[in-house]
Amino acid sequence: MASSSNLYKLSNHNFQFHIFHCNTFMEQTWFYFSSIAFFLFLFLLKLQQRKSPQRNPPPTPPSLPILGHLHLIKEPVHRTLENLSKKYGPIFTLRFGSQPVLILSSPSAVEDLFSKNDLIFANRPRFLVGKHLNYNYTTMGASSYGDHWRNLRRLSTLELFSTTKLNSFLGIRHEEVRSLLKNLFQNSQNGFGKVEMKSRLSELSFNIVMRMVSGKRYFGVEVEDSKEAREFRLLIRDIFELSGSSNPGDFVPFLRWIDYGKVEKRMLRTKKKADAFLQGLIDEKRSTDNQVSEQKAGKTKSMIDSMLELQDSDPEYYSDEIIKGSVLTMLSAGTDTSSVTIEWAMSLLLNNPKVLDKARAELDVIVGGNRLVDEPDLSKLPYLQNIVNETLRIFPAAPLLVPHESSDDCTIEGYDVARGTMLLVNAWAIHRDPKVWEDPTSFRPERFEGGENQAYRLIPFGIGRRSCPGAGLANRVVGLALGALIQCFDWERIGDELVDLSEGQGLTMPKSKPLEAMCQPREMMVNVLLEL
Repeated sequence: MASSSNLYKLSNHNFQFHIFHCNTFMEQTWFYFSSIAFFLFLFLLKLQQRKSPQRNPPPTPPSLPILGHLHLIKEPVHRTLENLSKKYGPIFTLRFGSQPVLILSSPSAVEDLFSKNDLIFANRPRFLVGKHLNYNYTTMGASSYGDHWRNLRRLSTLELFSTTKLNSFLGIRHEEVRSLLKNLFQNSQNGFGKVEMKSRLSELSFNIVMRMVSGKRYFGVEVEDSKEAREFRLLIRDIFELSGSSNPGDFVPFLRWIDYGKVEKRMLRTKKKADAFLQGLIDEKRSTDNQVSEQKAGKTKSMIDSMLELQDSDPEYYSDEIIKGSVLTMLSAGTDTSSVTIEWAMSLLLNNPKVLDKARAELDVIVGGNRLVDEPDLSKLPYLQNIVNETLRIFPAAPLLVPHESSDDCTIEGYDVARGTMLLVNAWAIHRDPKVWEDPTSFRPERFEGGENQAYRLIPFGIGRRSCPGAGLANRVVGLALGALIQCFDWERIGDELVDLSEGQGLTMPKSKPLEAMCQPREMMVNVLLEL
């Protein structure tokens, strides 16, 4: 028994000894494997950088292993890049993790690139948001350049944003602007009343776009308690949050593998909700009963209606996913940008009352006080358009243009740029460059009175073949809404202090503090407002 017990102890000891060494061996193996993987990653990174030898690469700051220059990037990014351009010049490169990035901050560099290499830089980077919230890179904004993108661009130009199509939605824009004016009038009939503008302007732009897309409103008193409207507003909030925030996993692969910050999990959850909502809109439009009732009511054909007609003629190409992706693009690109621009414009006008008085005087002469300003009036109101241009110059809704990516090696102003380089154009820096604009930080709409060609100097809607196709719609919405606000109300700041013009964080550069102002109906416009 003793020998048996000793044998058991010895066996157990040997077993524990074996387990200990196995564990130690596994830990050492894992350490060696991790080390090898780490150095292999660095080797492949260097190899990737040497695939296309650059004889004269653009200047670049010192970088860190793995992270590259990500540690230099602080919010707001456009200001960080402008500061770097002061040190390294208007053309320089960074590395976001494994991704080389070209930064342009001058009109001459932008002109050189887009006049000679627009086609080479016509692709988009393959970000995770493009996979999950842009139907696997098939929307116009996320897809690479090719036949599919050209078809979508043609669709947007002819079927969605053509002059004829935009004119057909004129009544929608008028009704929504009138709804905004009515809301403000009700809050200020007894003298100057305090109003918060951000939410009102967001409601305006979202209702215009959603009525154009689907014929339905999702903001306002009449839909406040609607379950569908509430779900839509929450969905839009999630989409904007995920689209506007940077994802480190797009640049550092192992962060994507472990789903750092649970970004992909959140995207998948939002994708499922968005897809169900958009499919519901399509199914509702596809319903025969719904089509008949809308025809009887004389409703304008929505964008979904137009795309369903295209689906009838070519069902394989114009699938439901293509339609849903187009709707999502309209929502993400055509809503927040317009409302933010109007809010910035009103903030600038409140800080510059002489400009506001001059704009109001122009409206009084051209439009008068017996009717509301109309879209056909906009071409006769040059000073109002100058105010819009000056607002877009100082506070562009897209301070960094949507990223491009090069499909081949090329040369930009003598610098060699490798294939696979992401391009960021710092429109904000170009719009405020003292070498380009006299007194660039001052709000001076008069600077546009000469009618000079502003190509490559003023680029709020992008440039080249991938510029924003909705610029015409944005100018109509901003011009009409801003003109009506100036025409119908007297505006004052809440106190003696100037309106805060600091920028908040977000894709469309919102104000850090939502605009609040005092307004009252102009005496000459009261009768017109009462008719609303």
